Amino acid sequence: MTVQTFQPGQITLHLTEAANKQALREIARANAAGIRLDLDESGCSGFMYVLDFVDDAKDGDKLFVIDGVNLYVPEKWLPMLNGLVIDYVTEGVNSLFKFRNPNATGECGCGESFTVNEV
Repeated sequence: MTVQTFQPGQITLHLTEAANKQALREIARANAAGIRLDLDESGCSGFMYVLDFVDDAKDGDKLFVIDGVNLYVPEKWLPMLNGLVIDYVTEGVNSLFKFRNPNATGECGCGESFTVNEV
């Protein structure tokens, strides 16, 4: 597992090898500079992960560079994402990015959204 730490505050995000390889493929296919990981306040449980291909950071984004993957994350979400593991898995006939968030206190039944206590 690849680990990238952002200072200060020791924020850590993880990409598995499978997620890293897939992210690099998709970034190249989209001719983008990287991926923006955002949260949307919606879904059954409160928050959903949103991945977008981007060419640069937005105001308030922090850049994590993980084995060649530029991952832009809005600073306001960093406490809720600290320790997040992003994996790329195949489930049946579908392949997708899967998120394992140690800060999540609950998830909806379909796994599309999560909730956290105040961090």
